[in-house]
Amino acid sequence: MAETKARPVRSARPRKDAAPVQAGPSDISDPILRGEFKRAAVWIGLAATLALAIYLAQPLLVIFGGMVFAAMIDGGARLLGRVLPIGRGWRVGLVLLLTLAFLFWVAMFAGTSIAAEAAQLPGTVKDQTLKILSWLKGQGVHFDMQSMEGLIEKALGGVGQLTSAVGGVIGAFTTAFLIAVMAIYFAVEPQLYRRGFAWLLPSNEREHFEGTATIMGKTLRRLLAGRLLGMLIEGVATWALLAAYGVPMAGLLGLLTGLLAFLPNIGAPISGVLMVLVGFSGGAEMGIYCVIVYVVVQVVDGNIIVPMVAKHTADLAPALVLGAQLIMGALFGLLGLMLADPLVAMIKVALERQSERNESA
Repeated sequence: MAETKARPVRSARPRKDAAPVQAGPSDISDPILRGEFKRAAVWIGLAATLALAIYLAQPLLVIFGGMVFAAMIDGGARLLGRVLPIGRGWRVGLVLLLTLAFLFWVAMFAGTSIAAEAAQLPGTVKDQTLKILSWLKGQGVHFDMQSMEGLIEKALGGVGQLTSAVGGVIGAFTTAFLIAVMAIYFAVEPQLYRRGFAWLLPSNEREHFEGTATIMGKTLRRLLAGRLLGMLIEGVATWALLAAYGVPMAGLLGLLTGLLAFLPNIGAPISGVLMVLVGFSGGAEMGIYCVIVYVVVQVVDGNIIVPMVAKHTADLAPALVLGAQLIMGALFGLLGLMLADPLVAMIKVALERQSERNESA
């Protein structure tokens, strides 16, 4: 059988006599115009990404909230690791169990009295505010009393929502439930999610991301630990000092002061106003005592706790945090207000890391 000769493979090069390839309608031959088109595409992509982030802002904020509270759980597990030589999973489970036990104790033993006090608080605040307005009117300050009463009703609507949430202690809100579930997932296996996100980045960016994520986690844990310490000290001290003098609703005011301490710059004035108004409902001496309690607690927190926390975490400018709280609160309500401080801290860490990278390049 005769062997067949292999046919030579023809080159894919175009022949000299072939017709030149014509540019299509989407081709840009001018290099200057091509460069400008690429720049425009980058800006359009950034604008589209920003629009998508705005559209998905609420779910993204819920995810970030899960990361924030996962940092709390992780911090508690690390703290237990110093005294209990057990696995990380057991320590995380123990932190969650202790948290649930505390919430159950509050709901069972303190929930009834706090709920009753929460129902009385809006009426007391309204009565005292109207007394102040009447006194101002008697001093020659002119204003429309009916309009002021309408403003008070609107303001007390927010107070009523807050106190009803406190009265129910832990409400089964969908957002809070999602944040709690995501926080548990993040806290149980944080490396899994960190590696997964790093895998999405280019290989030359992964090491920088790992270092930044490590610093962010450490900063967030210390920031939240300091915040929880401030909440505990302010809440317990307020409750103890008010109860010692016989101020009504001392338990509720202590709980509100502790919860609102999570919101720096904003929470303290709100809790102070409520405390003073309730105090003056029992007379001038009780009102002055409440003013003294508020000042003492805030001085201790501002001169001891806050500097101690800022020394070991991201030292944030108060005006910067307040501005972020106003913006986040206006855009996303209470959830945005709560997460503004951690978000600013994370952005600061990311910018500092990028600045160090640029300097070393």
